[in-house]
Amino acid sequence: MSNEKIEKFDMKTVDFVSENIAKIAEIFPNVATESIDEDGNVVKAIDFEALKQELSENIIEGYKERYSLNWAGKREAQLSANTPTTKTLRPCKEESVNFDTTENLYIEGDNLEVLKILQESYMNKIKMIYIDPPYNTGKDFVYKDNFTKDKREELIESGQIDEEGGRLVSNPDSNGRYHSDWLSMMYPRLKLARNLLKEDGVIFISIDDNEIHNLRKLCDEVFGEKNFITEILWQSKSGGGHDERHIVKENEYILLYAKNKEITTLGRKIVDNSDKYKLFDEFKDIRGGYLLNKLDRRMTSSHYTESLNYSILMPDDTLLWPGGGTERSNEGWNWRWSKTKLDWGLKNGFIEFKNNNGNWSIYTKQYEFVDNNGNKIERTLPYRNMILSSEFSTTQGSNQIINLFDYKIFEYAKTSGLIGHFIKIANLEDDDIVLDFFSGSSTTAHSVLEVNEDNVKRKFIMVQLPEIIEEKTEAYKKGYRSIPEIGKERIRRAGKKIVEESGKTDLDIGFRVLKLDSSNMKEVYFNPSEISQQNLFDTVDNIKEDRSDLDLLFGVLIDWGVDLTLPITKETIQGKICYFVDEDSLCACFEDTIDEEFIKELASKDMLRVVFKDSSFGNNDDLKDNVSQIFKQLNPNVDIKVI
Repeated sequence: MSNEKIEKFDMKTVDFVSENIAKIAEIFPNVATESIDEDGNVVKAIDFEALKQELSENIIEGYKERYSLNWAGKREAQLSANTPTTKTLRPCKEESVNFDTTENLYIEGDNLEVLKILQESYMNKIKMIYIDPPYNTGKDFVYKDNFTKDKREELIESGQIDEEGGRLVSNPDSNGRYHSDWLSMMYPRLKLARNLLKEDGVIFISIDDNEIHNLRKLCDEVFGEKNFITEILWQSKSGGGHDERHIVKENEYILLYAKNKEITTLGRKIVDNSDKYKLFDEFKDIRGGYLLNKLDRRMTSSHYTESLNYSILMPDDTLLWPGGGTERSNEGWNWRWSKTKLDWGLKNGFIEFKNNNGNWSIYTKQYEFVDNNGNKIERTLPYRNMILSSEFSTTQGSNQIINLFDYKIFEYAKTSGLIGHFIKIANLEDDDIVLDFFSGSSTTAHSVLEVNEDNVKRKFIMVQLPEIIEEKTEAYKKGYRSIPEIGKERIRRAGKKIVEESGKTDLDIGFRVLKLDSSNMKEVYFNPSEISQQNLFDTVDNIKEDRSDLDLLFGVLIDWGVDLTLPITKETIQGKICYFVDEDSLCACFEDTIDEEFIKELASKDMLRVVFKDSSFGNNDDLKDNVSQIFKQLNPNVDIKVI
C-alpha cells in the first residue's frame, strides 16, 4: 500500500507576490528574509533596503527623488493587482451560442477579478487587446477596488457594491482624488493585461483629452516607454459643436503599445493600383498588368553618362539612338538601362517596341507585381496614425446598432470597422485571440466576426461588468436590464447577419458565456482553522450544494490553466459520468462515490490529467491511497488531483 498523497487544488489564482519574492531571492539570496503577517504567521519577504543596495553602485542612505508617476492610492493599486482571488467562472449554456463547438468567450463580471482568473489559462496567449475604458469626463463611473473582505452583506452595507453586485461609483471632477481614483482603477487592470499579451502582442486603448496625458505615463510604466508605438488621432465626429465655449472637439485618441516592440510585426495596408496597370501580356498570371515607360531620357550635363548613349537594333534592323533619332545625338540623351540590363530585359519580356508611322520608340514594362529586376513587389504601405474617415465615426457606430436592433439601443458605440482596422494593424493570424475587458456593446466581438470573413480564424474574449441599465433608457423599455444582455444579443444578431450576407456557414459565430461568482468551495476549504463542531460535518463534502458538474469542471480548467474554449464530451464509464476535455487533455469525474473497478477502467484510457472530488472516496483511505498506484501501473504519465 502506498502512502503517496494525491495533490489537492488550492482553488486560488496565482499569488504573484510569492512568485516575485522567489524570483528576487533566486537572483539576490542575501535580500531574502522573513516577516510576520497580520495573522501572526511567518512568511517569506524581501529586505527592500538590501535590495536597493544590490541595485546601486553607491551607498544607499535613504529615499532619493526620481522621475516617476505617482498618485494617492498607487500602492493600494499595486497591491490590488498582486492579490490572488478565490472567485471562479461558472458556465451558462442557455445564454451561449454553439457552446460545445465555439472558441469564443463572453464573460460577465468585474474585469479585475476576471483578469486575475484568466492569468493561468491565457498568460502570454493574447495577441491583441482593445479597451475603451471610462474616459473620466467628470460624468463617468470608475471601479471601486479598495476592499479586502469578500462577504456580500458587508460590501452592500459599506456601499461598495449594490444589491446586483455592481462596483461602479461616480467620479465627478470636483472629487479631490479625481485623477487618482481613475489611475487606481486603470493600473492593476493594465498590469494584469500585460501578463496576458503574447511577446509580440499589442494593446490599443481609446481615450480622450481628459486622461490622455496620464494614460501615456501610466502605460510607459506598465509596458515600458520603449514599447510605445504611436498615438493614433481618430476623428470621432464631425460637424455640430456650436455650443463649445472655446474649440470644437472632433477627435479622440488611441494609444498603441507593444509588449515587446523589438519583435512585434504590424500589418501593412494593401495598395490596389490595378487601375494603373491596364496592359497585359503572356506573363499576366505571374506579373499582373503593366504600364509603359519610355527607355530614353534627356539628361542635364551633370547627369549625362556616356556609356548609356548607345544604339539599339529595332525589329526592322534599323538603329535607334536615345532621343529617337537614327543617328547619335549630342544633346545629352541617355537610355535608362545599360546594354547588359537591356539584353536581360529583351530576353525576359521587359521591353516593348512601338512603331508610329515609321518612327520607332522603345519602352520598359513596369509590372504590377514584379520590379524591373524581376523581383516580386509587395504592394503595401504602413498604416498611418491618423484616422479621419467618417466611415469610422461614432455616428456610423450608432447607425450600425440601429441596423441590428431597429432602434438606438446604445449610445456612442464604436463602429466595428474601427476595431477591424486595428485588427488589421495588429496583424492577427489563425487562432490569434482578441481581448476586450471593457466590452460594452460588444463592438470588438462584432469586428472579429466581420474580419473573419477573410477566412482567417481569429477568436475573441469579451469581459463586461453586469452594469444595470437605467429605467429611462430605450434599452430598458425594450426589455434589457444589463449591459451584458445588450452585448450578447448584438453578437447573436451580428453573427446571424454575417452568415446570411456572406453565405459562409462555417464561420464561428458562437460564444461560451461564463459568469463570475464566488468559489465553488465552502468557506471552510480556505479556512480550515475556523472549523467548528457545528460545521465539522460539512468537511465531508466541501463543495457548495448549488454547483453543477459543469461548474466544477470549469473551476478545474481555471486552476489547471487549461484553455476555457476546448471541446468537452461526456462519457459513462462503469455507470459513472466522466467529462473529457479536448479528448485526452483532461478527464473529470465528480460522482459522489467511486470504486476500484471504475478507477482501473478509467486509468486504461489515454489522458494527461484526471480529477475527482475528494469526498468521492468517502472513508475508504485504502482506495484513495491506491489510486496513484493504479494509475502508475496503467497510465504512469497522468497527473492526478482532487477538489
